[in-house]
Formats: sequence, structure tokens, C-alpha cells
Amino acid sequence: MAKKKSSSGQILTRLFNQNGVKMILGVVAAGSFAFAFGQEKIQQFVASATPSNSACLDQFYRDVPPYLMKDSLNKHSYPLCFNGFNVMYSGVSKTPLWVAEALTPERLSQKIPREDSFHEEPRVAQEHRALLSDYRASGYDRGHMAPNADMPTKDAQFDSFSLANMVPQAPKNNQQVWRELEEAVRALATRQKQDVYIVSGPVFAAKKLKTIGRGVIVPTATYKAVYLPKTGAIGAYYAPNDNSLQVKIVSVCYLEEQLGINLFPQLTEEQKRNTYNLPLKATAVKAAKPIDYSHWDAESQCAEEVDNSALQAMQKQFKSAGGTSSHAQNQDAASGLDASAQDAIVKQLIEALLQYILQLLK
Repeated sequence: MAKKKSSSGQILTRLFNQNGVKMILGVVAAGSFAFAFGQEKIQQFVASATPSNSACLDQFYRDVPPYLMKDSLNKHSYPLCFNGFNVMYSGVSKTPLWVAEALTPERLSQKIPREDSFHEEPRVAQEHRALLSDYRASGYDRGHMAPNADMPTKDAQFDSFSLANMVPQAPKNNQQVWRELEEAVRALATRQKQDVYIVSGPVFAAKKLKTIGRGVIVPTATYKAVYLPKTGAIGAYYAPNDNSLQVKIVSVCYLEEQLGINLFPQLTEEQKRNTYNLPLKATAVKAAKPIDYSHWDAESQCAEEVDNSALQAMQKQFKSAGGTSSHAQNQDAASGLDASAQDAIVKQLIEALLQYILQLLK
């Protein structure tokens, strides 16, 4: 018994019977084009919602991430790439350990109206994840480490409201001191027309640390390390996490000793001991006036140099495991455009094209 012909076979037979060799060639060409065109467009749509691997490394000076020098800091750590900034998140503290971003005059020329969208980070395991309920009625703000006002796109703005970018911050520290420091750093980029590389995060310096919610650790201070390659100016802000409105400027080496993190592995110890008088407010930044030198820190213990192979391994983590933002994940979940879905859509398009041509031949 002859096998039953498939629907595709029936279509081709009918086309041959009607002497439609040219039409068949047209169908094949059209189908191939539709498949290639459709698949390319779908892939572009998905790719446009996610930060590229290379874009992740752009947030680091010379593409090199900060490096955790203490083994204890690596426990339950998550390297996360977002649109416009990167995070090394700790499942122990349920906060970032550091947040890195690169500011340029071009990036800050994009003004995005603020739209609050605080959310939990889906790439972090449930048991390590900070929750919105952790901060509720805690007495602490959800303090951005990479600020919303630094973000050049809607996707980046959304990502900045991930709790992976937050620490419990005392209200006056967050709303006044931290805000003024963020404005001052942006002014360095916009008024002096130079790139600024920043690493921000929490300091956990007390023997007994306070927690909120299900174990989100409250930092004793917040820091913001700043490097300006154009002039070589460098230094760090150090602000106690209370309502005292205090802030001091320290060397990067001072911070590295406190944190156990090599904040700028690309820089030499000599560079990181230099300390400049970083502006405390945006009004202190003048377009034609470089930042004054302050002092050389001869006392602090700088982080040890990191082997190139270890740095390359860290780069790979951000180029692979940390390459999808929470916004992109939400979009992918909503659209369902995984690989199998893409294939199904393209096949439906081709089948519809064949059916249309068949109708024309009837």
C-alpha cells in the first residue's frame, strides 16, 4: 500500500501537475527568504532587550571588574550584568558588595524621567534574595548604589530599581549626603567633559551587624570610589550609614583594606595611594578647574595584585553567567520567545505562505 502523502507533498504534486516549475522555485526562494528574514528579525528583537556581553565589560575601567580578595566574600556571590551597570551581589548580606558603572558626557546627556519600579531580582536564588517586604517599615531607605539619575535608557532605569542594586540606607544618608555625592560625580563628567569610572557599595565594619527583614544586613557605611582617566584624579567617598550627614574623602587603598576587595585591579598601588579633593557637591565642580591633589596615603594596606588568569576568569563570568538583565528576563517571559518558540513562529509563517500560493493556483 502506498504511503499517504504529506500535506507538503500534496502541495508540490499539485504545483507540478499545473506545470508550475517556476512557481515552485519561487516558493522555495520565498520560503528560504522568509525563514532567514523572520529568524533574523526575531533574534534581533530578543537581543535588543538584553545587554550584550561586550557591553557588560564596558562598565569597568579597561574592561576589568573589581576582584573579591577574601574567600568569605565569594560565598553565595552572584556576578550580575545590568543595562548601564554591573553588580557583585552577596547572598549572605543580601546586598551588593560592589556596583560598577562608567559615566560619560554622552550617557548623561540622556534625561529619563524617574519612574519608580522597585523589584526583587529573579536571577538570585529565593533563599539569597532581598525582598520588598524586608525593607517595609524597617526605618531604612532602599538606597541605590548605581543611581537612577545615571541611567540613559528606560531599560537601564528599570534595572536600577532591582533590589540587587540596593542597600538599607539611613534616610538622611540616602536622601541628602548620597544624593549630593551622586550629583557631584555626574557634574565631573558633564561639566569637565570626561569619563568617570565608579565603584560603589556597602561597608560592614562592626563586630555585630544589624539586619532587617529576613536577614538583609545593614551596612555601617557606604562608599563610592572614583577614577578619572583623563586627569588621573582618584579617591573615594566614605559616609557613615546614619543620619549624621558626615562624609570623608579617603584613598582607594584605605577602602580596599576595609573591604577586602581590589576595586581597580587595573591601577597600580602608587595610583591608588593618591588622594584628590573630590567635590562634595555639584556646585563645587568648575568646568575649567581640575580637582586639586590632597595627599598620599602611606599607611593603608592596598589590595594585593591579582593574577591575570584570575581577572580573565572574572571577566568570563560577566560575559556569560551575568549577561541578562532582570528587565530582559521579564520581557522574555512575557513574550515567550525562546529558541523553540522562534522556530514555531517561523514555521507558521512559511506554512501560511505556502497555503496562500496554493489558493492562488486553484
